[in-house]
Amino acid sequence: MAINPREDLSVRRENALLVKVILSDAPMGDNPLMELTELARSAGANVVGYVVQRRRAYHAATCVGKGKLEEIRQRADVYDAHVIVFDNDLSPSQIREIEAATSRKVIDRSELILDIFASRARTHEARLQVELAQLEYTAPRLRGMWTHLERIAGAAGGTGAGIVGGIGTRGPGESQIEIDRRLADHRVTLLKRKLAEIDQRKVREVRTRQDQYTASLVGYTNAGKSTLMNALTNAGTVTADRLFATLDTLTRRWDLGNGRYALLSDTVGFIRDLPHHLVASFRATLEEAIHADLLLHVVDAANPEADQQIAAVDRVLSELGVADKPGLLLFNKVDAVQDEAALMLLCSAHSDALLISARTGRGLERIREEVDRRMRGEQQRMTLSVPAQNGKALGFLERFAEIFTRDYVDGRAILDVAIAPRALAHLHSIAADIRHGD
Repeated sequence: MAINPREDLSVRRENALLVKVILSDAPMGDNPLMELTELARSAGANVVGYVVQRRRAYHAATCVGKGKLEEIRQRADVYDAHVIVFDNDLSPSQIREIEAATSRKVIDRSELILDIFASRARTHEARLQVELAQLEYTAPRLRGMWTHLERIAGAAGGTGAGIVGGIGTRGPGESQIEIDRRLADHRVTLLKRKLAEIDQRKVREVRTRQDQYTASLVGYTNAGKSTLMNALTNAGTVTADRLFATLDTLTRRWDLGNGRYALLSDTVGFIRDLPHHLVASFRATLEEAIHADLLLHVVDAANPEADQQIAAVDRVLSELGVADKPGLLLFNKVDAVQDEAALMLLCSAHSDALLISARTGRGLERIREEVDRRMRGEQQRMTLSVPAQNGKALGFLERFAEIFTRDYVDGRAILDVAIAPRALAHLHSIAADIRHGD
């Protein structure tokens, strides 16, 4: 029995023709298919050709319209393309129509990203998250995408009678699609339950670190977050010049000097038009960023679309509900910048950003200083009396306060310190018997 191409959405080792439809009021850019090219190559496809069309509106039936669809078919023949990849999200009926016209498998942007995530998932948690995202994306499309379910229309095909199930046609088709949907719904429920348990564990893990300052690396995929993580903490994270090289969160202790440290986390990269289901299913992985004290937003300053990438990351952070969290913008890869004028424009638009290179080490000390300053906050000078045997409270003061003098009287440590209000409030939460001096 021949395998339905819709049942294998992978593009590994296949020749891919890339297509993008740009609405007339949207900017074109110098290379509108640059990112999709990187995505396709990251998925293992061999990009053989490109088609770009500007339209006032997407064609309801095929997204591109009749003339452009014929051009796509001809180019697919000439380039011997096995798969056609759209940089747009397509409806099931659009995919069906394009596949019928071109006799080739058609994948849209969301399916391609899901395929990349599936190939990158290594841990049990990541595999569960990707499977959930794939099921939630494909389950509503069962009727329009899987040809073995076309019996739902019965022998009458696409006629009005067939759609509602004419005489003698009801039963098998309806049973098949209901079985498939029920199986998908059951699996989705099971995955959500498992991920909810993981999410609860993550929340508990994060809460155990409340007495420690936490920073989280966020940013567009391939911005250099993992390389920066390694440079700051010697974490040994695997790095690669490809999209979505890292899916799992890694947390390491980061030495800030003077006996102080923070916990630094690396997270999955974001991308423009990241599928909503993927953001939702990876919420447990992003728990570190959600609960971090500071977000370090890493930007590839050498990328000509750096501004658009910043905006895309900000949209995802907003979707996660952390748009207002304190952040620090880091323009990475400045050693690879070719257009100095573009970098100057970027810096003028984001005057608080730091220029760094995780590869060469430029600006890394400046990051440490800035994070240390923010960790200590706007400090106030005061005298505190702490039980001498309370090692946890004294250790907290060592990390989050500047201690000028220390004396011991009647079993208590009397300290002259400068401490931020936030740190002082947390000190009181972990040690009840704290007294303030004059």
